[in-house]
Amino acid sequence: MAQYQAPIRDMQFVLHELFDVESTLKELPAHAETNRELIDQVLEEGGKFCAEVLFPTNRNGDEEGCTYVGDGVVKTPAGFKEAWDQFVEAGWPALSCDPQYGGQGLPHTVQTAFQEMLNSANQAWTMYPGLTHGAYQALHAHGTPEQQQMYLPKMVSGQWTGTMCLTEPHCGTDLGMLRTRAEPQGDGGYRITGTKIFISSGEHDLTENIVHLVLARLPDAPQGTKGISLFIVPKFLPNADGSIGERNPVKCARIEEKMGIHGNATAVMDFDGALGWMVGEPNKGLNAMFVMMNGARLGVGMQTLGLMEVAYQNSLAYARERIQGRSLTGAKSPDKPADNIMVHPDVRRMLLTQKAYTEGCRALSYYTAVLLDVAESHPDEQARKDAHQVVALLTPIVKAFITDNGFLTTNLAVQVLGGHGYIREWGLEQTVRDARINMIYEGTNTIQSLDLLGRKVLGDNGAALRKFGEQVRSLVEDQGTREDMAEFINPLADLAGKVEKLTMEIGMKALSNADEAGAAAVDYLRVVGHLVLSYFWARMAKLALEKQDQEPFYKAKLSTARFYFAKLQPETAMLIRTARAGAKPLMEMEADLF
Repeated sequence: MAQYQAPIRDMQFVLHELFDVESTLKELPAHAETNRELIDQVLEEGGKFCAEVLFPTNRNGDEEGCTYVGDGVVKTPAGFKEAWDQFVEAGWPALSCDPQYGGQGLPHTVQTAFQEMLNSANQAWTMYPGLTHGAYQALHAHGTPEQQQMYLPKMVSGQWTGTMCLTEPHCGTDLGMLRTRAEPQGDGGYRITGTKIFISSGEHDLTENIVHLVLARLPDAPQGTKGISLFIVPKFLPNADGSIGERNPVKCARIEEKMGIHGNATAVMDFDGALGWMVGEPNKGLNAMFVMMNGARLGVGMQTLGLMEVAYQNSLAYARERIQGRSLTGAKSPDKPADNIMVHPDVRRMLLTQKAYTEGCRALSYYTAVLLDVAESHPDEQARKDAHQVVALLTPIVKAFITDNGFLTTNLAVQVLGGHGYIREWGLEQTVRDARINMIYEGTNTIQSLDLLGRKVLGDNGAALRKFGEQVRSLVEDQGTREDMAEFINPLADLAGKVEKLTMEIGMKALSNADEAGAAAVDYLRVVGHLVLSYFWARMAKLALEKQDQEPFYKAKLSTARFYFAKLQPETAMLIRTARAGAKPLMEMEADLF
């Protein structure tokens, strides 16, 4: 009973009207020919694939899940392989990849929009190409020319998939405790021995080969994170001509039974002297892996954005049809036994909360993608550095702020449906279960908060935050005298000033007690997340004000902006207060008193 149609109109609004991506791309030699017509064509065709081919696999994928057949063999749900084959045949895996390896060379911005649609259609399925693209990026950045020629064309074409193998039974976030061993063989190869857990897409039947990127330690490696190296460990060893050779001793021991994303095989992988080859330099594997990890963190934000959109569409469709109760101000449909539930203020609150966070987070995600393209391809070195700095600042916000909002909004979608939302038939309870993992993997949201406050803000003395703040200040100065923009600009300016003061306050307290940063970090990230969303909503409100008489789309955008600033952004007042409460309420109680 669930439905999905790609939100093409809002995507176009964000890409073309809000960010004018065509003008930005014209400044990038690698993407100068990517025009609006091409972008819209990708959106339209991608939307059709997601709605017509991929979305019909979502419910079955959840209900059937992956099956561990035995002896390392995993079967994906019915329809997954057929969808993969159509995905590959249409060339979708190659969308933003390097033409040197068979890619189409389109910008990250276009890939990001397509990724949102894929995740709306089926997050669990989308993880297979998503992890592959991350492995591709790591090898593209750090692999040897020989490694790139051997693996990248097969990954770009969708013939082979990829994984990232970090977590072990005794360590997740703390990779310094990693135990997997890599024994040099004297011929450039290494024998990899150890066990990795929680490996998404670790084993499946979609492709003929799986390329694992594995973190392991050399025999003489120093302790901690400075002694970690990265290795390519394929499921099947490739022959010199790229064909499939003998089976490598890497095997799926089992797959996890999980709360959500049932259609993705979350595997326990045993490496029993499997042959691998080093990526990058010895003991510097995290440098290469962070390419994949940072991409994955942005990707998790897109996973959640996709779920937010599909949950909103379905709760809205239900709300438009459901009659229940009467309006508090008198019957609006006296000819019917009850009014449509859209008459109830709280139903509107739940729907508008979903809409405001979904559309605001879409702007945040696409903006980050535009900056990624600038950081990689702009001819001016300073422009590349500036863009990279802001991307680094926004990455933990994209991951944590969006996924927190996603879990909130998918829950609200269920609530709109009431008892029906709790029933599998309607499809919304799955979005809640699927959304929950997004707050955990690729670095928990607490880790993202610590990264933002500790490394990205305090670690560079607020330089990146000030750089983003310059854009906020420019908008405030440009629009601050407009009376019709006051309801958007004034709270934006007010929050920007409060963030500046809060940052200085926490920074000073953390100098004498590092726990002060830890105690404030989660609240701080959400405050900064709202600052970023306030900036984009103010910009969207400006466009909507200027065009509100042209079509209803702009009236809706303007109303949503007003709702955001009136009902959601004020949350920051509470968060600032709790951030300022500091570490004492958390740390003063002795552990045995809990």
